[in-house]
Amino acid sequence: MLAACGETAPGKAAPGTLAGNDLRIVTLSPHLAELAFAIGAGDLLVGVSAYTDFPEAAAVLPVVGDAFNLDHERLALLEPDLLLAWDTGTPVHVVDELRGRGYRVEVITTTRLKDIPAALSRLGELTGRPGGGAAAAFRDGIEAISARHEGDADIRVFYQVDARPLYTISGGHFLGELIDLCGGRNIFADLDGLAPLVSVEAVLERDPEVLLASSDAGPAAFAEWERWTGLSAIRYDAQFLIPADEIGRPTTRLLGGALAVCESLDKAREKRKAYSHD
Repeated sequence: MLAACGETAPGKAAPGTLAGNDLRIVTLSPHLAELAFAIGAGDLLVGVSAYTDFPEAAAVLPVVGDAFNLDHERLALLEPDLLLAWDTGTPVHVVDELRGRGYRVEVITTTRLKDIPAALSRLGELTGRPGGGAAAAFRDGIEAISARHEGDADIRVFYQVDARPLYTISGGHFLGELIDLCGGRNIFADLDGLAPLVSVEAVLERDPEVLLASSDAGPAAFAEWERWTGLSAIRYDAQFLIPADEIGRPTTRLLGGALAVCESLDKAREKRKAYSHD
């Protein structure tokens, strides 16, 4: 779902009427720059937010700040026609201030998997570039993975975002959807918020059979769980790191992340089966 932009400011054409090479865009989140490039609109970007590093062409563009602190002088010099903001990442007061300064701001939601093709299509509408193709390819890829793993044996999964403090993901997070897609059961799918704080005791009580984390957590990501030898994931030796570049942002690269999660859960099922036969 995409939020509507504000009213037309003096001297500014409404978003969508400057499609093509006349449009100058600044993205306020790294994944929004990536989505723009995914539909072939990367040449329209004149500025990006901090930590924008993919693709390489986006990484060399002028940086206007991060989600909370923008360099308004640099932003003004770039003379953007359109700013792309992130629904759950760009603070509301920042969006309001930008609109108050006369900028066009389109707020994009990318919380769920279904939001990604919707965002690609919307960016296509705004830029006049073929967003529908990228949207269809992503949607078809997700459906193919889902069909391939339909009927897989249920397996309990704990996704560890951070070890100290201990954060995980809920069922409302796109990573939680990837787990579901692969036939897994996120043990904390019922919690509120996208990345809730949990206790060690709660993890032990729900006894996951698989531990997952991003590869940027490093090889010692699960070291603290090793002392809990009764934990099923430790007994099965089922701990896996998922490539950070493929799951860190809600972009089309999540297709690769989905394949990595599914492969990990398949291996975990094999380990569980082997353990039960020992």
